[in-house]
Amino acid sequence: MEINQSSVTIFILLGFNLPQMEILLFTLFFIIYSLSIVGNLLIVLLVVANQHLNTPMYFFLVNLSCLETCYISTILPRMLASYVTGDRSISIYGCMTQYYFFGFLVSTECYLLAMMSYDRYLAICKPLHYVFVMNGKLCLQLAVTSWMSGLLTSTIIIAFLVQLTFCGPSEIDHFFCNVNPVANISCSNTHFVKLVTFVTGSMGIWTTFILTMTSYICIIYTVFQMKSKKAQQKAFSTCSSHLTVVSFFFLSLLLVYVVPETERLKELHKIFSLFYTVLPPMVNPIIYSLRNREVKEAFFKTFTKYISSFFIT
Repeated sequence: MEINQSSVTIFILLGFNLPQMEILLFTLFFIIYSLSIVGNLLIVLLVVANQHLNTPMYFFLVNLSCLETCYISTILPRMLASYVTGDRSISIYGCMTQYYFFGFLVSTECYLLAMMSYDRYLAICKPLHYVFVMNGKLCLQLAVTSWMSGLLTSTIIIAFLVQLTFCGPSEIDHFFCNVNPVANISCSNTHFVKLVTFVTGSMGIWTTFILTMTSYICIIYTVFQMKSKKAQQKAFSTCSSHLTVVSFFFLSLLLVYVVPETERLKELHKIFSLFYTVLPPMVNPIIYSLRNREVKEAFFKTFTKYISSFFIT
């Protein structure tokens, strides 16, 4: 990664800039990070350890869990360390690296959520075709497409971001190195990098958002056709949870990357960013998996197996 020569080599991440609440914020984010890591790794271990969970739905969930473990780890450990040490500085190379991996993972999540919604659409709306259509080869192709699309998006943006020159100030008004807050302190012309971010963001976020919403609309329509009230309630309970998390994720992304910047929106960007950076990795394991009967049964089965083997030995 070659970065233009700048007089500023160290940035200061201002974060939420609430000195009187630092202990509370540290505790809150530490709990969120711990729950996210435990929840996502638990899903991966359960799917790997239980043969009957080797289905397309759980294949995508494992991808999502691995992604979100890495995703939240690009942001929170650095932020937690700053609360402990008081050091909010980050090198220009560290900043660009953080954004590169963050951009790669958040873009991948957009595509992966769209693929997962398509999987659920086939399972609920086309159950007779599901086994034949959603085979192992297609699952792998969809997953690889998601990861490669995210990688391409992030590479395009970072290629323009590293061309910027930074002369001062060095304070970034954000809790991580996001593209717009970094561009805002550059002394170069940032019009092109913001245009590239807007275009790639619009293409990636809007496309996956529309595909995801279309799948869920078809699912809801199919649920309405069910004769069993119990089946309807169960399906609606699951879909409403999925839709809530997905909506917060995509709408906050659209507000940050696609909606034109205004002074008022710029002040709220840090709050909006929480809805697609910190909260999904904690909430998604609960919404997508841990509320699922099969996952609960697999958990108790695995837990009982290891406890029994521990006492026997």
